[in-house]
Amino acid sequence: MVEEIRQHLEEKIIPFWEALRDDTYGGFYGYMDYDLHLDRKAVKGCILNSRITWFFANAYMALQDPKLLENARHGFEFMKAHCMDQENGGIFWSVRFDGTPEETMKHTYNQAFAVYALSSYYDASGDPESLRMAWNLYHLIEGRCRDEGGYLEAFDRKFAPLPNEKLSENGVMAVRTMNTLLHVFEAYTELYRVTGDSDVKQKLIWILNLFAEKIYNPQLHRQEVFFDHDYHSLIDLSSYGHDIETAWLIDRGTGILGDQAVIDRMTPITRDLTEQVYRKAFDGHSLAQECERGVENTDRVWWIQAEAVTGFLNGYQQDPSRREYLAAALAEWEYIKAHVMDPRAGSEWFWLLDQNGNPYMEKPIVEPWKCPYHNGRMCLEVMRRAAGLNTARRDGTSV
Repeated sequence: MVEEIRQHLEEKIIPFWEALRDDTYGGFYGYMDYDLHLDRKAVKGCILNSRITWFFANAYMALQDPKLLENARHGFEFMKAHCMDQENGGIFWSVRFDGTPEETMKHTYNQAFAVYALSSYYDASGDPESLRMAWNLYHLIEGRCRDEGGYLEAFDRKFAPLPNEKLSENGVMAVRTMNTLLHVFEAYTELYRVTGDSDVKQKLIWILNLFAEKIYNPQLHRQEVFFDHDYHSLIDLSSYGHDIETAWLIDRGTGILGDQAVIDRMTPITRDLTEQVYRKAFDGHSLAQECERGVENTDRVWWIQAEAVTGFLNGYQQDPSRREYLAAALAEWEYIKAHVMDPRAGSEWFWLLDQNGNPYMEKPIVEPWKCPYHNGRMCLEVMRRAAGLNTARRDGTSV
């Protein structure tokens, strides 16, 4: 499995995203439809470019190919020159194909992904400017994007509050979301990893307390997703992909923090989330999308399948007696190979499939949310964890 995933990273994912590099206007092209038509004048999402920059920086650190670092630098330069609001601070939501501002709103989620990318790029390149930019965004998030209770969501260009349309779904309008909190945590984990800063460490512990006290629902063995200002859940919703992603991201974060009291508090939560997703959403080969008000959405989303591989591997490594999690990760990888990977030349992964593994042709291959963050990260995490995967399966075959 590990060698297959490394090969997939090197021969499919990396070449695909390298081919989307825009050497005329900078950054990476923002849209390719299902029929593989590339729109060179499509909007470029700033989240897309942050995630691609993060991906190439981490791929370089794993593979040590200088071309990967150059691609990361290309993304960083675009972020610096075009995605950053030089007047008001922060990262725009999107820019036009030529790098001029398109949607100038600021979202905490978007600021967090820039911190994530810039921290990784600093680690890969040693460029102090990227770390300075990450710190500026960190202080902006803490100073402009939160209140005493936690992180808020959407703002206009000058940080006046806006309705949270970008990260509200399922018919609700959320003041706070689990998703934004998760990715602020992820970004701060990366910033702490590369700096060891004590203030960032305390913010991480504070965020974990929010997860434990406000987000995690121990009675339903899940996270709540959308909230009002006072953390009242707005909808009966189980988001399986986010729950399995949260489990391994929190385990990784607490490991980096190295605080045993924090680990002891959060580990029962992450194990409970992993168990619930395995029990309720995994059908032996792949993961359902979500359950809203008791109704299962059985579509298969590309990023959820990627997170399932990493999440179940993490669950197995946290508790090696749970060999069913290792089997689930292996089965999920086989499903991805058979159904989620697009076999066509010049493509990558399908966005969305029905329960029978048939792709929805109205979904594009690339757009502002479709990038190498989830599936590329899956490859890198499996490779990073490879030493812990050297265990014989029950049938005698190697992992």
